[in-house]
Amino acid sequence: MSRVRTLAAHGVLILGVLVSVFPFYWMIVLATNTTGDTFRFPPKLTLGPRLFENLGRVFGNIDFFGSMLNTVIVATVTTVLVLFFDSLAAFAFAKFDFPGRRVLFVVLLGTFMIPAQLNAIPQFVVVSQLGWAGSLNALIVPAAANAFGIFWMRQYIEGAVPEELLDAGRLDGCGFFRLYWHVALPVLRPALAFLGIFTFITAWNDYLWPLVVLVDPGHLTLQVALSQLNSVHSTDYSMVMAGTLVAVLPLIVVFVLGARNFVADLVKGAVRG
Repeated sequence: MSRVRTLAAHGVLILGVLVSVFPFYWMIVLATNTTGDTFRFPPKLTLGPRLFENLGRVFGNIDFFGSMLNTVIVATVTTVLVLFFDSLAAFAFAKFDFPGRRVLFVVLLGTFMIPAQLNAIPQFVVVSQLGWAGSLNALIVPAAANAFGIFWMRQYIEGAVPEELLDAGRLDGCGFFRLYWHVALPVLRPALAFLGIFTFITAWNDYLWPLVVLVDPGHLTLQVALSQLNSVHSTDYSMVMAGTLVAVLPLIVVFVLGARNFVADLVKGAVRG
């Protein structure tokens, strides 16, 4: 009976993997064929020979590599700032008692209920007054900290950083920042790995806010640039999917490397425990 359950569980997992992977495979099929091939019945499910031809048309219609460079800068800098500021704020919320701590945390959680679309207009007014409209600063600075990251790191810190460890650091003369940097931060690597992956992917895929604030065509991010491949009357889906395929590859690399470190750190923590 247990063997049947094991086989059934593996069957369900394999089915789930196939369902999850199929959209990526279909994207590759579209990117390597013509748009006409995608509308055939039955649909063509095999790879074609037109990938480089489709990529050539992508590079000819938009500044693909310039937009990718902008996106890499925004996603990388945003991720570094979020990891620093969110973990620092979460450390203060989790391990230090200060006036108004609970009220501030409740207000922080309340921001989860505000849709991002409602922030677009006031945020645009602010960045315009600062002279950042059209520059990458308008994407990086507003995203340098977020409520989700602080909440996630606070919950992790409360269970991962024991008070005894902090007391030992205080006996050695550590202040707040040294406790954070030398005592807490080395323990937080699994949580930071997850938050880094999540933040990088979110910043890379962001579309609405860059579309609103990047009024300079030379500073477009990749998602906004790819949207320009869609014409008013018709869309060359093969060309769009070819550009999307190249845009997704860095995310796959980041996810694989980050997930490996995330799992490795969890295993180390379990072995130490």
